[in-house]
Amino acid sequence: MTRQERDYRRAQRLLAFQVLYSQEFQSCATVEELKHAFASVPPFVSELEADDGVDSGDIEKFFSPPPETVLPEDGEQDGPGGFGWELVLGVWRNRSELDAVIARFARNWRLDRLGRAELNILRLGTYEMLYRSDIPPRVTINEALELDKQFGDPRSSSFVNGILDAVCKAKERNEIQEQA
Repeated sequence: MTRQERDYRRAQRLLAFQVLYSQEFQSCATVEELKHAFASVPPFVSELEADDGVDSGDIEKFFSPPPETVLPEDGEQDGPGGFGWELVLGVWRNRSELDAVIARFARNWRLDRLGRAELNILRLGTYEMLYRSDIPPRVTINEALELDKQFGDPRSSSFVNGILDAVCKAKERNEIQEQA
């Protein structure tokens, strides 16, 4: 994978996180509402500029796929496209299942006690591990930890890492089935 493809996916994960986090405050009942929520979230430009030394004139490249990238279909021909939309739609459609998997490994923690940022980072990571076989689990964990550094509680990274690592190991032992 090229650096441009990695940058694109990282920016799209960030966008997906923003949309999913916003759902904690105003949830969407339909795919149409979700499409509107996705389209209305502006890119987190200032963070990209600060972290990567990116000129605001170059921001578009982070939110547009590299020309050679072939993106999988998201099943919604009239909806937004791209990796970020696939993540948002996938997490939104499978939220109950993802929450059950997270709860299974969050021993002595009820999901309603978790920070909203951490919970949505865990949902994204769990979704990638169970539904996106094209992404190595260690990449998923690393990307989740990067999001957690930006948006999570300063003490939550070991918790997020522990949950996602447990999901990864359970999947490797076939205790959790990868979804198609």
